[in-house]
Amino acid sequence: MEELNQAWIMLKLGGIIIIPLVLLGVIAMAIMLEKAFIYWRYARLSSDLLNLVETYGFKWNDLEKILSGLDSRHYYKRFFEVVISNRHQPAWWTESRAADEAQIIEESLARRLWALETIVTAAPLLGLVGTVIGMMRAFQVIGSEGLVNPAAVTGGVAEALIATVVGLAIALIALFGFNYFSRLQSLTMDEMERLGTRLIDNIRRDQQVNSNETA
Repeated sequence: MEELNQAWIMLKLGGIIIIPLVLLGVIAMAIMLEKAFIYWRYARLSSDLLNLVETYGFKWNDLEKILSGLDSRHYYKRFFEVVISNRHQPAWWTESRAADEAQIIEESLARRLWALETIVTAAPLLGLVGTVIGMMRAFQVIGSEGLVNPAAVTGGVAEALIATVVGLAIALIALFGFNYFSRLQSLTMDEMERLGTRLIDNIRRDQQVNSNETA
């Protein structure tokens, strides 16, 4: 409890610039928590689904059965269902529809990452503004009162340093979050593309088998 009180006092010493900095920190945490939930809930690939798609000549009914147990907003379900619904079309058509869906999914995964990237740049700059304001107050006190009121001088210096530290801390947290989720997005899309290729291969195989049986 005492640590929380000390942290609150330190933030109060940071001056008015702490308010937008804290707001940026809250936004960054909200975005990262949302992204973590989305990847945990809608972008996880179960071992059963992965093993089935990796199996040569799997049955489409088995794939549909596994997909039926997933949430309608699950990214892999959305992607696979596009392929399944177009599997009787020429392979080039199915690939095109799958690519369109993958692009939509990628845009959804990238949503609000721009805000994290902006916070990485904005937070240190706001901290720098607080630093300048705090130092201006300190020099103003020195200029008007000399060293008669050292507490006022140190208060301005404290405001400058606290704003800088808070701005840098928020920027670091947002930077780690941005890099982590950008990497996770890239890995998800690579895996989706790889598994999509497996599905297209099975479609070509089925079409070739049907062509041979017809002949």
